[in-house]
Amino acid sequence: MTELARNLSKEGTDKNNNNKKQSLGENKMTIFHIPIMWFALFAAVTLVGMYTGNLPGGMIGSLLVMIILGELFGWIGDRLPIVKTYLGGGTIVAIFGSAYMVYAGFLPETITTSVTDFMKTGGFLNFYIAALITGSILGMNSKILIKVGLRYFLPIGGAVIGAMALTGLIGSMVGFTLQEAVLVIAMPIMGGGMGAGAVPMSQVYSELLGNEPSYYISVLVPALALGNVFAIVLASLLDKVGKMYPSLTGNGQLVKGFEYEKPQFNYDIQKMGAGLLAALTFFTIGTLLSSFIPIHAYAIMIILVAASKITNIIPIQVVEGASQWYQFVAKNWTFALLFGIGVAYTDLGTVLEALTLQYVLTVLSVILGATIGAALLGKLVGFYPIEAAITAGLCMANMGGTGDVAVLSAAKRMELMPFAQISSRLGGALILLLAGLLIPLFI
Repeated sequence: MTELARNLSKEGTDKNNNNKKQSLGENKMTIFHIPIMWFALFAAVTLVGMYTGNLPGGMIGSLLVMIILGELFGWIGDRLPIVKTYLGGGTIVAIFGSAYMVYAGFLPETITTSVTDFMKTGGFLNFYIAALITGSILGMNSKILIKVGLRYFLPIGGAVIGAMALTGLIGSMVGFTLQEAVLVIAMPIMGGGMGAGAVPMSQVYSELLGNEPSYYISVLVPALALGNVFAIVLASLLDKVGKMYPSLTGNGQLVKGFEYEKPQFNYDIQKMGAGLLAALTFFTIGTLLSSFIPIHAYAIMIILVAASKITNIIPIQVVEGASQWYQFVAKNWTFALLFGIGVAYTDLGTVLEALTLQYVLTVLSVILGATIGAALLGKLVGFYPIEAAITAGLCMANMGGTGDVAVLSAAKRMELMPFAQISSRLGGALILLLAGLLIPLFI
């Protein structure tokens, strides 16, 4: 018995030691899943290469800088007391930290050009969003897709009505005319970003009001940039509201009455490859069809992936692979993408120029109006108010695809990307239509 007791005691001691080691390992400070000293070594190599002009060109150098600095800014932002609680945490620090580096000249011009090319002509943003759309829709419960249906356009309509009503009211109180508040501030913010909103809207304004499109772009951009900031901040606050009032949120689920559980699976590299292929193929089909159908490629892609999910025609291996690939991309490249958004799409000088009290209050009223309108109509048709406010409200009021990533990241609800893209793309098309109808009324 004594020997047995000694063995049991030794076994218990070994187990406790192992638990302590595991606990120490879990508590060890890491960045990007790496011990901080090793991350510092990787960062040092990157910075030396960057500032001596010896960083590899193209995808390798760009992605390395984006991961290292994006993860560093994200890590810092998620630990700054006020920033992490009220201002979007790592999301907003990654975007505006990189934007400030460009603005202040801290980022070498060659790196700025390389990252911008990688994000835009290199298609990294499209690559990321294609993975999220394909994986999140195919990983959904098909009953949710059917139940949401056309009802989703009601909270989108509520966002538009709420934004214009509150902007007209607040704008007139601080000195703007109704035309300035609605056409110059509210409409571009709700229009789906630069490429899908401000650029075509400037053409519409030019044709109906005169002046060159470039003039209107310079007027519309500050509203877009500042509105995007407020959308990110408010997304973070809505996440906090959901924690305080659980009845208002589905914790990433849009529709009431469904308890969606994330699928549990063992990650399979070969299946992930199939998921990658599916994402690239669906995006390519969307691009091909958008060349002769006047709808954005993302919107077409969403419709095709949703139809494939509802009809259950995609093999289970591809469905699981797409879901796994989406998880990999979202987990490992979100801060890198946010850093790229700050470099390629965020003009900090333009944002700073717009910071008059009247302008800030009017832009804020657009975001609040969109949030309130989407939440109210969303609740009316059976959606969770916070998820409706984030997707149909804030994702209508941000800067398109880049804004969707930032807003959903700040709200910790990346699985809502398909609905965010519906708001940005189809909702943006609705705003262009409204612009053409409303402008003549103001002339």
